[in-house]
Amino acid sequence: MISCDRGRCSVQGPLTMANVTGVLAESASLFQGNDVLVDLSGVTEVDSSAVSLLLEWRRQALAANRRVEYVNLPSNLKSLADLYGVSDLLGAS
Repeated sequence: MISCDRGRCSVQGPLTMANVTGVLAESASLFQGNDVLVDLSGVTEVDSSAVSLLLEWRRQALAANRRVEYVNLPSNLKSLADLYGVSDLLGAS
């Protein structure tokens, strides 16, 4: 689901209520370093829990004085972030 190499992480597959808790747990040991770039181009399905996950990763990074950046958000995830008014909080491109 998540693979990381030197601060660049790639997420593959769905990010839905069915698996988001597991993805969060998996990310705890993978998101290391001061700067983490999360590539979401491999995400295949999302629901509102995907937005919550990205916000949680952002919160955890801020608490640890780290930076997390999101790139290649699928259009359906961008739409949800816009709908909930959190696109700016995600800082996603």
